[in-house]
Amino acid sequence: MSSLNTFGAIMTFAIEMETRLRDYYQSAGDAARAADADKRRANLERVRRENVTEIKLEPIEGLDEANYTLDLDVQSDAARATIEATATRFYQDVAPKINVREAQRALERCARQHAEMAP
Repeated sequence: MSSLNTFGAIMTFAIEMETRLRDYYQSAGDAARAADADKRRANLERVRRENVTEIKLEPIEGLDEANYTLDLDVQSDAARATIEATATRFYQDVAPKINVREAQRALERCARQHAEMAP
């Protein structure tokens, strides 16, 4: 896995994670959570588009994709709790490292939403 060392890498990882979560919840028959993941994905895509020119090209250190791996092969309450905890941790870890406030707030909002879904 690669390091999450730029704004673009972080946003791409977040968007891909929300897409995988949408698909996971759709296959589990949880339409509400799938829709929430899709809304977060769309919002993150918008934030990336609107803020890419404002991001300072400072390297971001201390983040690695391997620390945020989701096991989407298991459909159980315990698996969902672990998935939501991992997603929450990802957003909590990356938000402070982003140097544009709007993007940071979007990532913080994602963390809160995932934390609310964790049992």
